[in-house]
Amino acid sequence: TYRTSTQEEALQRIKEIQPDVVVTNKVVITKELFEASPNIKMVAETATGYNNIDIEYAKAHQIRVANVAGYSTESVVQHTFALLFYVYEKLRYYDEYVKSGEYVKSPCFTHFDKVFNELSGKTWGIAGLGSIGRRVADVAKAFGCRVVYFSASGHTYDTEFKRVSFDELLENSDIISIHAPLNDKTNNLFDDAAFAKMKKNAVLNLGRGPIVNNAALTKALKENIIAGAGLDVIDKEPIAADNPLLEIQDSSKLIITPHIAWATYEARVRLMDEVYENIKAFEAGESRNAVV
Repeated sequence: TYRTSTQEEALQRIKEIQPDVVVTNKVVITKELFEASPNIKMVAETATGYNNIDIEYAKAHQIRVANVAGYSTESVVQHTFALLFYVYEKLRYYDEYVKSGEYVKSPCFTHFDKVFNELSGKTWGIAGLGSIGRRVADVAKAFGCRVVYFSASGHTYDTEFKRVSFDELLENSDIISIHAPLNDKTNNLFDDAAFAKMKKNAVLNLGRGPIVNNAALTKALKENIIAGAGLDVIDKEPIAADNPLLEIQDSSKLIITPHIAWATYEARVRLMDEVYENIKAFEAGESRNAVV
């Protein structure tokens, strides 16, 4: 096992070890890497996405590829609301008000200089109503929200929630959370034009890398085009030193976490358990979570 590997290191390590099974996440399993280790019989992906694996080569050479889906749904849903409430209820401001000593000096039992709102009665818009989007919809509904969704693929789901156009999602939502896959239809979906159509008091939540144009979001927050944002996934990870979002130090407007929504302890245990079961099934001649 190696904590990290560059592409070059991975190639050399594969050559040296000549494994039957490769377990990977971000390291790209290329044709070159496959050819360097003809013993490879299986690639166990420790994620849902498997675009880091040369699937065509694996198919042509009868190499099993198995992924893990659904392990982080509850974790991501929980983090979605954690980010939302941090921004929506101005929690940093109120925490700092108490810890700074200002509350000690207050003549009043309460302090609510920063306006915050109830979720109940608000419209929660969801971009992408897959398994995570549906769970977010259920929780938002429990808080009393009216939930609508936009499907970039044009798919209408069998659900109680109303499908709307992208413009309707932008114009009517008080909160928008993004749970769509990154593809040609969603890349740069939230750009300057999109933010201009949103409510001034709207909050954008979560995200999926380049679905949100980071420069456009920075501008929207700086110019108060929208009220706030909570992000866990950005366009380049780790975040680039010149990412304009780093210019916004006001956490009442923007909170960014380093791609941890998936990573609760329980989700990581489920993930590794599933990877183990995938390998075990393959050795037993069974097809479990097989992509190829």
